Amino acid sequence: MATPINMQNVNLRMTAGEIRQFPSDPIPQIALSGRSNVGKSSLINTLLGRKSLARVSSAPGKTITVNFYEIDKKIFLVDLPGYGFAKRPKEDMIKWSTLTDGYFTNNPNIDRVCAVAQLVDSRIGLTKDDRDMVNYLKEVGMPFFIIATKVDKLNVTERKKSMEALQNDPDLDEDTVIIPFSALKNEGRDEVLRVIGQLSGVRMSK
Repeated sequence: MATPINMQNVNLRMTAGEIRQFPSDPIPQIALSGRSNVGKSSLINTLLGRKSLARVSSAPGKTITVNFYEIDKKIFLVDLPGYGFAKRPKEDMIKWSTLTDGYFTNNPNIDRVCAVAQLVDSRIGLTKDDRDMVNYLKEVGMPFFIIATKVDKLNVTERKKSMEALQNDPDLDEDTVIIPFSALKNEGRDEVLRVIGQLSGVRMSK
């Protein structure tokens, strides 16, 4: 049986603004995708048990980079640049598209990308940008699962309606894994780690 991963041994290995900067370590990668204010940084900090390893930007979409978080030299969590940000210059949008698309289509280490965690704001559901991303992932044959963030901001009725809407969404297959998540209440952390471990083959600890 594989030795459990040491979740204390984590660091931001690389902030890549160009494809050539992507690290080439022969370890699995799980990418995190979502809107620029969906809560990716909060998810990373919660999963890794850190308060500010991933910094929450005061201006969503301001920094367009691919951030590689290395865990115990056994797996990368890859934070893709957020999309859906408003009032950004055209050149920024081009850079986002080039980096994100390049991660999937021009990445020499694409065989190490096991799956994508697609984050969706549970209060909003799948936006057009989310749907575009989901359909893109299906098109390139990339496995993905859904993390419904900020469920603590919903009451019981709203949460039930939100989860049912995702489960019945026509752009999601019936067997798509959907995990309710709250960074504030630490809800969903163990389940996300379990799914990451299942998809990557790395034994994640709680």
